Amino acid sequence: MDMENAGPCGYDPGPLPDPVTSATAVVDARGTVTGWSTGAQRLLGYPYQDVVGLPATRLLCQNDDTPWDGSTAFPGRSGTTTLRHRDGSRVDAELQAFASLDHEGRAQWLIVVTPSQGTPAHERPQAREGEATTEEAFTQCHLPVMIYDAELRALRASAGAARELGLSEQQIRGRRVTDLMPPHICTTVEEGMRRVFESGEPELFHVHGKPRRGAPGRFWAVTVSPLRNAAGEVRHVQLIALDVTELHRARERLALLNDVSTQVGSTLDVTRTAQEMADVAVGRLADFISIDLLDSLLRGVEPRPSSEGSVGLRRVAQQSVLTDVPESVIQPGDVDYYPESSPPVRCLLTGDSSLHRTLDEAVDGWRTADPERAAKVLAFGMHSIMVVALRARGITLGVAVLVRHRRRAPFDEDDLLLAEEIAARAAVAVDNARRFTRERITALALQESLLPQRLSAQEAVEVAHRYLPARSQAGLGGDWFDVIPLSGARVALVVGDVVGHGLRASATMGRLRTAVRTLADVDLPPEELLVHLDDLVTHLRAEEGSGTGWELEVVTDLIATCLYLVYDPVSRRCAVAAAGHPPPAVVTPDGSAEFLDLPVGPPLGVGGLPFEAVEWEVPRGSLLALYTDGLVEVREHDLGKGMALLLQRLRRPAPSLEATCDDLIRALLPAQPSDDVALLLARTKALDAGRVSTWDLPSDPAAVAGARGEVSRRLADWGLDELAFTTELVVSELVTNAIRYGRPPIRLRMIRDSVLICEVSDTSSTAPHMRRARTFDEGGRGLLLVAQFAERWGTRHLPGGKSIWAEIGIPNERG
Repeated sequence: MDMENAGPCGYDPGPLPDPVTSATAVVDARGTVTGWSTGAQRLLGYPYQDVVGLPATRLLCQNDDTPWDGSTAFPGRSGTTTLRHRDGSRVDAELQAFASLDHEGRAQWLIVVTPSQGTPAHERPQAREGEATTEEAFTQCHLPVMIYDAELRALRASAGAARELGLSEQQIRGRRVTDLMPPHICTTVEEGMRRVFESGEPELFHVHGKPRRGAPGRFWAVTVSPLRNAAGEVRHVQLIALDVTELHRARERLALLNDVSTQVGSTLDVTRTAQEMADVAVGRLADFISIDLLDSLLRGVEPRPSSEGSVGLRRVAQQSVLTDVPESVIQPGDVDYYPESSPPVRCLLTGDSSLHRTLDEAVDGWRTADPERAAKVLAFGMHSIMVVALRARGITLGVAVLVRHRRRAPFDEDDLLLAEEIAARAAVAVDNARRFTRERITALALQESLLPQRLSAQEAVEVAHRYLPARSQAGLGGDWFDVIPLSGARVALVVGDVVGHGLRASATMGRLRTAVRTLADVDLPPEELLVHLDDLVTHLRAEEGSGTGWELEVVTDLIATCLYLVYDPVSRRCAVAAAGHPPPAVVTPDGSAEFLDLPVGPPLGVGGLPFEAVEWEVPRGSLLALYTDGLVEVREHDLGKGMALLLQRLRRPAPSLEATCDDLIRALLPAQPSDDVALLLARTKALDAGRVSTWDLPSDPAAVAGARGEVSRRLADWGLDELAFTTELVVSELVTNAIRYGRPPIRLRMIRDSVLICEVSDTSSTAPHMRRARTFDEGGRGLLLVAQFAERWGTRHLPGGKSIWAEIGIPNERG
């Protein structure tokens, strides 16, 4: 029988046909000829290439259109039939069919044909020297094939079975599976054979184990097929075992690589990404793994290993099959210095991975230079080591060292290729995390430089603030806050949010914060300030156009929100306007808290729509809470629930504003917020009537002297006699300017705050300005003198006119 053409081996333990004159063929479940022996070619005249692939019904003397059915084509699995010769003649033959499975586990038939006794001798195939008979094919088959009886005792064994079991066929005969194989394999195999005897259907299952003592463990695909007698009864079963160890290992490698792709790089954190690689590889490829990266990489600097001396690498991840990773000589976060001649340093410098046994010269030298590590190698019986470089985009980031000590099998070249593939994929993820970290540090530095480093000194409110950058992959956002001292002891509180993330959002935030400070210096009302800010955002968006050119950010239209609040500690009145921003929360001294009923205008950048301000009187000691949406709108709860939770936490008493800030952050935010958060808390103060003095003055130049006298007496009451000369000069010039160029009524107000504030108001809307007086001019030097003696001065427009103010420093209260 030609095994190459005939297909898998089969054997019937009953009386065999004449091995000299029999012909064989293999037919699959669809009735297609898949195997054809030389004996079959002699019997019917068809060569192999002409018959393989054709329906078996063409060889039978019946209608070619008759549907194929193995159970009817081979009734009783044996009998006499008439076959069609190539020349058209008929050949009577004895046919025997044996059911089996192909290499993919599909059913097939091994057909053995012997010419009937009535067939002319010249039509019977004659044996030729060198031709393989069925018996020879079975006994010499390299595959492990065995025949078992109903008592599950071996009747026959092929050469392949004898080789794997380490026994001769004579030694195998009459023995059960339990006498030949390990117990866990015996149970699976014997249960499978019993099922085949009962059902008459072939089965395919997989087992793992050693076929004999001392042999390596392997994976086997075992096929058990029924063998029927002439009456169709299953009296024996055929067992064929295929060694699929390499296939199993290939599947394990593919599964491991798939897990690396899905589980490594889930975040943009360098340390976590490295730990994910270690967690995936340990237990499936190595017993212990350590991952060390160049220390400069963790600082955001382009990694460059030293080419001389020992190299310091920072341990970022490690894992072991043993609890607490006892094999490691250092802990994650520590720096380990490797000798110049050690395999990790050579791998780092060359980028080439290497495979070692602990007795290798390179490892032996490493152990000599590092006694602590050598003791670990000896204590845990480490016998096989792989050193793999982590390289991405042509840059070596670090090394991974993989060790085996529990598994007896050492690493081989296939394991090294697998480790290199894992390291390559992990290195890309680590490098992405490194680059993101570098860009994030840059953006965070930019954002921190644009946010107030220290809040300006003022006495109107006590403030506390928090800013938390986003921890998501989208990058930093554009949230900001500010506290701006205004004229007349007032203060402006600002909170804003630029939609989007990344450098673009941070840069836009900086421009808007600068614009707000500039507009605040002009002393615009809140609603007018937002109108100018809206115009600025519209112009910025027009400048940028459709192409942004920004990287590592969520690109959106340039939209921002802002809330601008002004508080006056003299009148205890507050004015606020919002552009698409959540309303402030107000907590009164009695502990009640509510959100201000504020008409929220459109976000900045929409353009063309007005803003509306709300003004109300605030009790002394009230708490104002300004915030961005990142504080109240998170994954754990929606905006409504977040705002309700904010009010709930604000009602709780706290020892300080700083403690309140911390409580809000802990209660409202997850550990890794996905959006920036800006929080600004302000507790209002009030200036007592004794610290404010007001005088109504007639529009008469003679009133200037009286005003100086009133100022002098009030300064004496306040204990500020040393400021009398400067203050009288400033007041004299401001009052004179109002009498000459303004309109009555004229009012003088002095406020003793951290500075001395002098204000002169009138009903004229014309703002004064300094001019350079010529040598012989009698006037034009008043405001110049004010600018010289005052720390700062300016004009504030009022609904019924204007106010010119100047601030004079109080020596004992500076700093």
